Amino acid sequence: MKRIALAALLAVAAAALPPRAHAGSGRDGEVKAVSVLPARGSVEVVIDLQGAVEVQDFTLASPARLVLDLQGARLIAPATLYDGQNRGGIKNVRYAQFRPGIVRIVIDLDVLKDYQVERRTGQIRVKIGADRTAFAAWTSQTVASAPPSGTTPLPATAPAAPSRGGQAARVASPSASTEALSIEEYLAAHAKDAAQSQAPRITVTWDKADIQEVVAGFAAFSGRTIVVNKGITGAVSAEIKNQPWDLAFNAVLESQGLAVNTLEGGIFQVIDKKDLARADSTVPVETRLVRINYAKAVSLVPAVTSIVSKRGAVVADSTNNALVITEIQSRIRMVEDFVRGLDIRTPQVSIQAKIIFIDRTDVEELGIKYDLGSTTQFFNRLIQRPDPRTAKPVDTNLDGVPDALVPQSNFTSDQVIVDLGGNSLAALGNANQQVVNPALELIFSTAIGNFDLTTFLQALQRVELADLQAEPTITTLDNRAAEILVGDRVPIRVIDASAAVGTTNAVPRATVRFEQTGINLKVTPHVTANRQVLMEVHAENSAVKPASVDIGFTFQTQQADNQILVNDGETAVIGGLTVTSVTVTKSGIPFLVDLPIVGKLFGFSSQQEQRRDLLILITPHIIDDLVTPSTGK
Repeated sequence: MKRIALAALLAVAAAALPPRAHAGSGRDGEVKAVSVLPARGSVEVVIDLQGAVEVQDFTLASPARLVLDLQGARLIAPATLYDGQNRGGIKNVRYAQFRPGIVRIVIDLDVLKDYQVERRTGQIRVKIGADRTAFAAWTSQTVASAPPSGTTPLPATAPAAPSRGGQAARVASPSASTEALSIEEYLAAHAKDAAQSQAPRITVTWDKADIQEVVAGFAAFSGRTIVVNKGITGAVSAEIKNQPWDLAFNAVLESQGLAVNTLEGGIFQVIDKKDLARADSTVPVETRLVRINYAKAVSLVPAVTSIVSKRGAVVADSTNNALVITEIQSRIRMVEDFVRGLDIRTPQVSIQAKIIFIDRTDVEELGIKYDLGSTTQFFNRLIQRPDPRTAKPVDTNLDGVPDALVPQSNFTSDQVIVDLGGNSLAALGNANQQVVNPALELIFSTAIGNFDLTTFLQALQRVELADLQAEPTITTLDNRAAEILVGDRVPIRVIDASAAVGTTNAVPRATVRFEQTGINLKVTPHVTANRQVLMEVHAENSAVKPASVDIGFTFQTQQADNQILVNDGETAVIGGLTVTSVTVTKSGIPFLVDLPIVGKLFGFSSQQEQRRDLLILITPHIIDDLVTPSTGK
């Protein structure tokens, strides 16, 4: 009985004693509220407490943050998001139960500044230097203690407006200054994303449907695993027509003030935005070095930066070709997997081009030359006629007695003897024109009374064919430009006549510039997901030719610029050009040469047809990795 009485007495005495401040008990201190107040020359962050706690403070850079760890405390303050207003350099305030017995408060600053931590009865005050102190106070709830002199009283938190049936729900956080977007507003703002999305489309109507059932419907439609956090409730009333399911899903969550968090394994977690923000603000950050194998680390920085949180950062290390990623622990694995997805081996593409240049020339020439004359009247242009003035006695039968007069020389070709008198037939001829290097010559000679008729028929048909083929082949990586050039660098002299202006006894200044000519192929390939090749192609064939004027040279160029989509191994014609030039020449006796049919007997005709064809063919081949897993060869 004495022992029982003594134990009861000790229990009563222990109950009457005040609680001791013991850090680490987790129940000695309670955080009731967090407030931001204007003060003279500073801004104060006031933490309302009940009980005793220990405070540890430190700062972080990039971005600038002040972190307070209250040890031996538990959080009983309501979960309230900061309204985003900049109050004397404070941009955001986040707080949560970081660990059992530790409440962490993170203050986001525009820049790091001097601060002072003061302990008061039931409060911890953090004074931060500020130039601007004319702002409205903010608090997670009504501060129990009276505000200091010179400050405005703190307003009470307005309750959240409930959603009304029959309309898309709008949910506002207690301290938020803006409302969440409705389903219609969200879809309208992302209309461009909906047009480009490849996700399956959904058409559905809800009338005050429970959010749990709506999420279950999206999970069944998409085949994804979607879990909803405990305590999430709400009703959805909306009509969605032909929208991508992922966009419609995000629109519903946005209208309910919810967000989706992707967990490992591709599981979607539906969570309240306030809980998500509070969790991200208190989770420790982690830094990892991710080495890049195929891509350049600098080129991946913009893409990776777009998915990291506000507390994250991405820096490229060009020396090791790696990324230094800083992110909260719950997201860094996802960011690392995202980088691995970007750092993949790109396929190589072998591109074979064929540039065919064909020059074909057809020549047809036909003409008749004739000479009609007597021994005294003739044209001496077709056949050589003897000059009787040079005749000498000649022994033709070899009897030793001259028996004939034989001219010793002929008339020259420029000697024409034509008697325009009317006592005999005048000579006729069209012997001026002839076929150069004829392939056929026919000679006909006859005597008509005292006249001789000599005719020549000349004909020529010639075909010239020049076939120039260039087959450049080049191999490059996907999405990398490649160029091959085979040709000459032609020096061009450029004279600057203005250099001699205004000077005495000065001469123009001459410089030399080199111009590239030859076969040039420039290709940028892209391998699509269905193993097609999209190519931007520049093909060129150029040559230099001396100019007929005093400017020096002219450059004959055939080129094609095109963008085409072909299958692997398929040949495509990216350029085709045919130029045909026909030249007809006709000469002969005036009037007679123009007669139908018989006009060809009085002149020469020449027809030359020149045809130039240019074809550019291109064939891509995707080069796959030929490593065999079993042998490694």
